[in-house]
Amino acid sequence: MLDLEVVPERSLGNEQWEFTLGMPLAQAVAILQKHCRIIKNVQVLYSEQSPLSHDLILNLTQDGIKLLFDAFNQRLKVIEVYDLTKVKLKYCGVHFNSQAIAPTIEQIDQSFGATHPGVYNSAEQLFHLNFRGLSFSFQLDSWTEAPKYEPNFAHGLASLQIPHGATVKRMFIYSGNSLQDTKAPVMPLSCFLGNVYAENVDVLRDGTGPSGLRLRLLAAGCGPGLLADAKMRVFERSVYFGDSCQDVLSMLGSPHKVFYKSEDKDILFDANTHKVKKFVLHTNYPGHYNFNIYHRCEFKIPLAIKKENAIGQTEICTTYSKWDNIQELLGHPVEKPVVLHRSSSPNNTNPFGSTFCFGLQRMIFEVMQNNHIASVTLYGPPRPGTHLRTAELP
Repeated sequence: MLDLEVVPERSLGNEQWEFTLGMPLAQAVAILQKHCRIIKNVQVLYSEQSPLSHDLILNLTQDGIKLLFDAFNQRLKVIEVYDLTKVKLKYCGVHFNSQAIAPTIEQIDQSFGATHPGVYNSAEQLFHLNFRGLSFSFQLDSWTEAPKYEPNFAHGLASLQIPHGATVKRMFIYSGNSLQDTKAPVMPLSCFLGNVYAENVDVLRDGTGPSGLRLRLLAAGCGPGLLADAKMRVFERSVYFGDSCQDVLSMLGSPHKVFYKSEDKDILFDANTHKVKKFVLHTNYPGHYNFNIYHRCEFKIPLAIKKENAIGQTEICTTYSKWDNIQELLGHPVEKPVVLHRSSSPNNTNPFGSTFCFGLQRMIFEVMQNNHIASVTLYGPPRPGTHLRTAELP
């Protein structure tokens, strides 16, 4: 593991906080909220119309740091330091960037033992010095003399020796050998904090609609299940409509505490019978009113297809399906939606706008204006003598 420490130049007192590759977005936001009096002017950057096409970014403008989260799994993928004058940098406990130490190529060589030439990217006009999990960028226009390099090194990149005295413009921390090919690592054990997380959720169904959930769960430390690595446990549980509250908590918890905190889903119980009545699965897309209240639920929902020559077949709806594609698969128009307006109080407006709720096969799909699914509410079969209201909202 890379022993690299990034400390904002502004004093943080005795507070201790850490951003770790693989950390869920919600945990990073919780850190920023806890230190909101110190860490100010944080920007959330995302694509409103195509939220899966670009990384989700938390920009700490006063500290010159960007936290880049994978658009799909919403785990921390890259830490970028774009203004080195606002931070102190340590490697193995020794500073290589501070008010007294400039991050020159000589200093980087002394701290990291660089033994290979830099790589020039002509499109960016930047020279990159790459290590495993770490990359430094130097800018050409800061030098008085243009360096010589071989332009046909590889894929438009060129190999060269970076001139003496050049200083770092940006630094990137990531997982793996290449910044371009990096992926967010699995969530580190330090981020579990005693909780259990659902790796994926399969919706179970009978002939008329959903009947329950099959959960693949991850936990840190000792407990039931298979050993995925040194200290991570993987196990499965199934919860059905009609299961008692006590049984569900027993399955998803431990004898001495209930650890299941509904990080990505809600399980609702009937107030009279105390049995499972609804499930609500959340996709946690940016631009939704409930963004960052939940983690993203990686679900798969089989939908019955009623097209001609496709009776009895099913198609899978996932967290990343778009509603127009679902309607096309179904082969018939869905009833007009219920328009859902959310606000924190009657006098406030929702800056993200309304969403649209479509009833289908004992499920309600809440759809955002960009056509992505915000949540799915699953209902059990109606009790005898009652009728399910498809317009009912969670």
